Amino acid sequence: MIAACRSNRCALQKDVASFISLWCCAFDEIAFMSLLTFRVLDGADRGRTFSDVSTPITIGREEGNPIQLNDDRISRYHLKIQEDNGKLVLTDLESTNGTKVNGETVQIWILRPGDVISMGRSTLLFGTREEIAKRLAAMRGADILGGVTMSVVEELDSDSGSAALDFELNFSEDPDAEVLLHTLMPPEIPGSMTPGQTAELAEIFQYLHLRIRGLIDSVRSKGKTDRVTLDLRQWENLVDIQDRLASYLREIGEPTE
Repeated sequence: MIAACRSNRCALQKDVASFISLWCCAFDEIAFMSLLTFRVLDGADRGRTFSDVSTPITIGREEGNPIQLNDDRISRYHLKIQEDNGKLVLTDLESTNGTKVNGETVQIWILRPGDVISMGRSTLLFGTREEIAKRLAAMRGADILGGVTMSVVEELDSDSGSAALDFELNFSEDPDAEVLLHTLMPPEIPGSMTPGQTAELAEIFQYLHLRIRGLIDSVRSKGKTDRVTLDLRQWENLVDIQDRLASYLREIGEPTE
């Protein structure tokens, strides 16, 4: 009997220890789960704030989305946002009318505080004021000559939407804020890739490098002028490179099963 009690007590202790371990793991996952904030700048829900929304999330017009918008031009489940390797990844869920971030159509995007998301008639600003201010402070003094500034204001459907963006980001007092927040800087090479993935990515870059080098070598200048000329064949070559890049972006954003 004593042996049986001891056995039962040991089993109970193991069960309790297992429960505590599972509870701690769940607590850790909750503790490290990102809480996101979105402010609606334009559209039927203008003025609403969705605060402390935990990832992963979806945005759409259907009930069941953590962020449900009253907009008949967006899809039932329009996009999702999830965490991956410490980054927030936005993915368009093959929506009917597409998704834009900072004025550019995207299928997949690394989301950062201050990014402006447009879908249908709705425009959302990602991040709290504190998060956006922190990102701005970190970018002060950064060399943005190699970046590409994206246009955001033209995506807003109304003057009030543009004014809301100006107010939220304080552009009137800090005119450099929009340029800093909405400049796409040269991205870093992903660090967590297999040797095969690294080789495939290197091959793509090598292909583009050789094509662009050929274009640069073909450019000619006439006399002392600030203009250069590119013949029609090389111009078509340049357009073909842009088309291939667009295809790569789509294949990455919409991978085939």
